[in-house]
Amino acid sequence: MRWWDIAPVLELERALFPHDAWSKGLFWSELAHARGAGANRRYVVAETVADDKTRIVGYAGLAAVDGTGDVQTIAVDRDYWSTGLGARLLSELLTTATAFECREVLLEVRVDNTRAQRLYERFGFEPVGVRRGYYQPGNVDALVMRLSDPPTAVQGMPHGSQD
Repeated sequence: MRWWDIAPVLELERALFPHDAWSKGLFWSELAHARGAGANRRYVVAETVADDKTRIVGYAGLAAVDGTGDVQTIAVDRDYWSTGLGARLLSELLTTATAFECREVLLEVRVDNTRAQRLYERFGFEPVGVRRGYYQPGNVDALVMRLSDPPTAVQGMPHGSQD
């Protein structure tokens, strides 16, 4: 992801997460930590091209601190659900976690988002806790999930897995 991707990413962010979408400033801040010698973030986008027009249809980001990776965000345009795009984005984040020498990767997912939970479970993530009222508005709990061996998860993931 580059600075010029922020505007289209924000459009997708607002469409998918209308009540708790990230701000432009937050994306700028995250990208600032993705460059240079001390970089500890990686953000990627998935694009499609039709009629010579490029469109962002997914994005994902990971932060790495002291051997722990944290999936900051992952999103796929609804038109691309069940195409394997979510799995490819997650695989890219886990490859990044391995490059950052992360021993584990954590994430939060809405307790009512069983679709995403199934994706994470296929990669080997396991529930480790609940954060009460994490998602606002609505006071929706977050399920905290953990993957203890990122390199093995990426190597064991079958190609073409559906998300």
